[in-house]
Formats: sequence, C-alpha cells, structure tokens
Amino acid sequence: MTTTTEVRTAVVARGLTKVYGEGDAAVHALRGIDVDFAAEAFTAIMGPSGSGKSTLMHCLAGLDTVTDGRVSIGDVEITGLNDKQLTLLRRERVGFIFQAFNLLPTLTAEQNIRLPLDIAGRQADQTLFDRVIDTVGLRDRLGHKPSELSGGQQQRVAVARALISKPQVIFADEPTGNLDSRSGAEVLSFLRRSVRELGQTIVMVTHDPVAASYADRVVFLRDGLLVSEVERPTPQTVLDTLMALEA
Repeated sequence: MTTTTEVRTAVVARGLTKVYGEGDAAVHALRGIDVDFAAEAFTAIMGPSGSGKSTLMHCLAGLDTVTDGRVSIGDVEITGLNDKQLTLLRRERVGFIFQAFNLLPTLTAEQNIRLPLDIAGRQADQTLFDRVIDTVGLRDRLGHKPSELSGGQQQRVAVARALISKPQVIFADEPTGNLDSRSGAEVLSFLRRSVRELGQTIVMVTHDPVAASYADRVVFLRDGLLVSEVERPTPQTVLDTLMALEA
C-alpha cells in the first residue's frame, strides 16, 4: 500500500469575504477566497493596487474581522474568537514584521528582540535565541539602540523579534518597503533561511517581484479574488503574471 505524504497547512481560509461599508457605498475587498498556506514554507501575496492583498493578510492574522467565511491558524479557527482570545492567540502563535520597524527607541536590540517573550512572561529558549541571532547576523549589535543601527539592521532586529517565540506563522507586510535594495536582499535572505533552517512559516505581502522571488510560492489577487499562483517564482515569472493581471 502506497502512502501519500500530505503537505501540512499553517493557515487556511475558506469563503473569506470582507465588505467595507453598506449599500451603494459597499466596497468588496475580498470575494469568497479559498486559500491554504503550507507550514514551513515561504509564501508571498501579490496583486495590483486595490486587489485586497493587505486586507487578506490582516484577516488571516486576526487583525481585521471578516464579513463571511472562516480562517484557521493551525487547529484553531480564529474567526469565532473574541478580542481577548485573539490577542492571546496572536501573542502565542503569530509573529509580525511590518514595513515600519516598530522598535522601541529606548531599548537595545536584544531588549527589543526579547520584548514579546517578556510581555508574555516567558523565558527565551537560549539555544533558539542563539540560532536566531546568528541567522540574522546581529551578534555584535545586541547592545545597540535602534538609532545606532542602519535600516537593514533595524529590520533584522524586527525579524529576530518575530522569530524568537517560534510562532506558528509570521506575517510580513512589505518588510523591505523602507530599505534599499542591498538591505532588502539581506532581510529577505534571512527570512528564507529562517524557513529552511528554523522550520518557520512565513506569509508576506509585497509589491516587489524581486522580493516575491525569495518565496517558495506566490499567490495573486485581483479585485478581491484569488486568480493565479506561481511555484518556485523568479522575478520575471512574477512580473509576467502581474503584467497579465493588469492588462
């Protein structure tokens, strides 16, 4: 008897619908999306401006409510949770990396990295901490405050902060949007390494075909619908797909 190895999913959306406003003023940001995001994989979400990609990520992460449909992170359906339950789930299961680095200026890099664990009253796994620090190359910057770091280094601190609690999934919203191409490439390489070496799951919204090419898979939205996807993307295949969507 032959057994088939199933791909584990980290995040699942079914019939995901988001409508802002009512009546004639209603805006249908998401229109019944069904999508799975594999565990221990790097997936990018792309689409033309106004396609719903950021709304999709916010709904997947529990940062925004859904009008209809359901979202599950791991074995937990989050669409039925109240605010307190959502806050706890995000603290324990989800990491975030934003375009703005969101570091506290009075804390050192190490203190910023440990902050989510401190808030949750948890101790860092020192072995994991060391692996994360070495993965993102911050060993000699731990005592520096954000103002003493470059933009790329600040974003690496934010990446390490997201990784340190070993969340089930990290959501990254335009994580290289404020970086030059070299710093952006460094951060994207670290994200990819965290998937390969730490078994992390990453879902990233980006408008940049080069950034998307670091992912294992790219899903494309248009007008609130999931319309295409590309496996093992290159900058050119991503750009070609985007151009076809905008034609």
